[in-house]
Amino acid sequence: MRKLRVLVLMHDVLVPPADAAELPASETWSYQMELAVVKTLAEMGHEVRQVGVGDDLRPIRDAVAEWQPHIAFNILTDFHDVVTYEAHVVSFLELLKQPYTGCNPRGIVLAGDKALSKQILAWHRIPCPQFAVFELRSRKAKLPRRMQFPVIVKGAVNHGSAGISQASVVHNDAELTERVEFLQRTLQTDVVVEQFLEGREFTISIVGNDRLEAFPIWELWFDNLPEGNEAIATSRVKWDEKYQKRVGLCTGRARDLAPELEEQIIKIAKRTYRALHLSGYARIDLRMDAEGRVYVIEANVNNDLTPGEDFPESAKFAGFDYSQLLQKVLNVGIAYKQAWDHE
Repeated sequence: MRKLRVLVLMHDVLVPPADAAELPASETWSYQMELAVVKTLAEMGHEVRQVGVGDDLRPIRDAVAEWQPHIAFNILTDFHDVVTYEAHVVSFLELLKQPYTGCNPRGIVLAGDKALSKQILAWHRIPCPQFAVFELRSRKAKLPRRMQFPVIVKGAVNHGSAGISQASVVHNDAELTERVEFLQRTLQTDVVVEQFLEGREFTISIVGNDRLEAFPIWELWFDNLPEGNEAIATSRVKWDEKYQKRVGLCTGRARDLAPELEEQIIKIAKRTYRALHLSGYARIDLRMDAEGRVYVIEANVNNDLTPGEDFPESAKFAGFDYSQLLQKVLNVGIAYKQAWDHE
């Protein structure tokens, strides 16, 4: 294995302290991914430097100029606390002619906009729920005639289930108006309303640029969900560990899927990856309705690499331990053909 100079880009508030490896997990949870990536890359023999990025891109420019890394391992998710600026940081790396891990800027923009991505998927005839978009300053929300309740209401560009709760699933005009106005006010973004599909929720993690490798289909379910609650990944489900235990949150290899259905789901996920011009790695989220029809919900680029999360766990099920997964991410990043690279 070639030893690389790897510049790990992370948020400045998540840079692990020097003694982080000796601290208990309860004290390192906020920067577990950053710590795991840096520690594992170093153990693999790579020369690693970490750069904390705040509201200034100069630390990236200076580190690239001084150290000339073989690759930047990018685990930034926003800039200036704006998630849509994630793509611009990657564009800056391209302007510096610096190879990087993860998705290219165009793919980040297309996948990150839930409305635009659904328009693209619909054009490619990739199945996704019917949807409507209510812009930030739009008037009272009203469903198009083609849509029926229930629907689920989401911010158009937000990560990490931000703004999603049990109240996101609405059943009438009054609830719709209230929820759309609430998200527009609190998230300050356009709002996407999509047909709510009762059924099973799957994710597929994919690595690659032109040639794609899909890891086993993963499923989310609940063993103790309160009566009347919907089986959705709310913000509380994603971030509240005590609540996860209370509702019996489970994730794992998808259960009892016929081989032909697995093949169909993987094919849909790869078509989605290509239609949105993704590269590096991503996770495609899907739901299957009661009739067994599968729909793409969204694509998540540069998703969570924390050990134990869906992406590393599905890779482990496919035979890749954590170090092998990180090496694959590095290899795919180095292999990505940049616009400036004509050699």
